[in-house]
Amino acid sequence: MSTALVVYISFAGHAREAMTFYQSVFGGELVIATFADFGIPDAPADGVMHSELRAEGFTVMGADAFGEPTEGWGKNRVHAAFMSDEIDRVSGFYDSFVERGAEVVQSLEKQVWGDFYGELVDPWGVAWMFNIAAPDGWAKSGS
Repeated sequence: MSTALVVYISFAGHAREAMTFYQSVFGGELVIATFADFGIPDAPADGVMHSELRAEGFTVMGADAFGEPTEGWGKNRVHAAFMSDEIDRVSGFYDSFVERGAEVVQSLEKQVWGDFYGELVDPWGVAWMFNIAAPDGWAKSGS
């Protein structure tokens, strides 16, 4: 097996909703296992013990984390970064997030280092970064 980086996100009781949202953005196969599936007492039976979304080339995992930290979850506790040269695929992910109401932090546009970069924050406070090594002359539609 080759080395891979997998994003694993803890949610404050919203893992099913968030992971289903991610599936609507990325496609792929989503598997969700509940606390009841694992026979774990003292946890909401329908809470997500583990979830895994396998899309082409990457995996996003998540679980419910009950008992919010005293300082609160806050925003941007996780940054997930796409580094790619697959222009249509990755800009499509960016557009799909925007269409579903993600907060645009940085529009997807050409940067001083020559790549196209954009950043979004989803409804659960996860920041998604998109860096696309695009050929000269490529312009994001609508930019």
